[in-house]
Amino acid sequence: MKNCLLILLLVVLSIPPAQVLAQNTRYFELEDAVAIAREQSPDAMMARHRYRGSYWQYRTFRAGYLPHLRLDATIPNLNRSISPITLPDGSDIFIRRSLATSSADLSLNQTIGVTGGQLFVRSGLQRIDLIREDATTISYLATPINIGYRQPIFSYNPYKWERRIEPLRYEEAQRQYLESLEDASIRATNLFFDLLLAQINKEINEINLATNDTLYRIAIGRFELGRIAENELLQMELNLLNSEASLEQSIIDYQAAMFRFRSFLRLDDTRNIELLPPGEPRRMTVEVGVALAEARRNRSQMLAQQRQMIEAESRVDQARADNRFNANLFAVYGLTQSAHDLGEAYRDPMDQQQLTLGIQIPILDWGVSRGRVRMAESNRELTEATVNQSMVDFEQEVFLRVMEFNMLYSQLDVARKADEIAEKRYEVTRQRFMIGRIDIIELNLALEEKDRAKQRYLGALRNYWRGFYEMRRLTLYDFENDRPLSVDFDEI
Repeated sequence: MKNCLLILLLVVLSIPPAQVLAQNTRYFELEDAVAIAREQSPDAMMARHRYRGSYWQYRTFRAGYLPHLRLDATIPNLNRSISPITLPDGSDIFIRRSLATSSADLSLNQTIGVTGGQLFVRSGLQRIDLIREDATTISYLATPINIGYRQPIFSYNPYKWERRIEPLRYEEAQRQYLESLEDASIRATNLFFDLLLAQINKEINEINLATNDTLYRIAIGRFELGRIAENELLQMELNLLNSEASLEQSIIDYQAAMFRFRSFLRLDDTRNIELLPPGEPRRMTVEVGVALAEARRNRSQMLAQQRQMIEAESRVDQARADNRFNANLFAVYGLTQSAHDLGEAYRDPMDQQQLTLGIQIPILDWGVSRGRVRMAESNRELTEATVNQSMVDFEQEVFLRVMEFNMLYSQLDVARKADEIAEKRYEVTRQRFMIGRIDIIELNLALEEKDRAKQRYLGALRNYWRGFYEMRRLTLYDFENDRPLSVDFDEI
């Protein structure tokens, strides 16, 4: 056992520290962060639950047009009481009664969406047990079949409008889910670059601190030899102190950005996280006409506007229907029989019919119904105006976003070249300062410009990728692979 522990200790000590650190570090690229955010971020989880709610709402709507089988039963209903009865001579007396009733009805209902009516088929059985002191009398009432139909006439038919609205609402929910995923991608991109910028700022400040410490020590030697003035030495010491303060602040910013990044991606492992800067993206140009066409075809806003117009028309139709003559038709045909024996109750049943026609005629309501119609028509016109204005704003937004996105690559290219030039200029300036050819002021300017150029390049890289995902959300179209965005909704 001791030999095994010794061998294990030797193996661990033989592993280079960098290799141990690499094994305990999780590296992230932008695509990794976006993929995790679309799968397990809080925004993605809430989007899935919202879509599932819309899915079950649509399933409920579809199920409403399927035949419904229902059983209603009362087994039993016992009643012992003193009740008044009327004798054949017309007088009333109170007697004590004890009876038990039982019933069962099996019904099949079918909604007719086109007409708004309802067809039903029923079968029922009732039993009465009249309990007396000398004997118990049992009787049955059987209804083998009842076929009936209810039909509103000239009234508002909600089923007709529901059949137009609910499929649109469900498709709108699907597209809203896709948009929510792109929102999660945009937020993940922002948090990724927040952490990447904090990580690079920390690395820059660490390098600057080491560089300023070296330069300060060189300045001390030069000051002792009388080659530089005291103010230059003090400036170098001040640079060193500022570098220490900047490094401490960058560590705090890095930890805060790391917490937000971990929280959004719901990362619960304890490994260190290191972000890898995205490479140079492929140049991509989006045509305005293509973007507008795909946005009109794919965005949920288009379906929402269409749904709002149909809902406004539905409210107008309802207000008009409530303002005119209405009638309700109820018709039933069935078979029934009663007997003291269960078998006899189903033998030679007699037919029964029922036909009811109820009418409702508004005569005088002092303009209430007309006012409702005018309000519904006014709301419809307002909805139409709002939809038209939203369409204009939407097309303008797509146009501006496309123009902005097409300029982002050029800005990124300029920022990359500026970063390379600023890096080379600082290195040349630092070498010239080392040999005493320039003073500390020029070195500080070169250092500040180098840091600003690096931050501007990261900002341009961030703007490009954020614009890339914003274009995807705006059009629900993948311009990189030239296809509409989609997910497996059945899996959800």
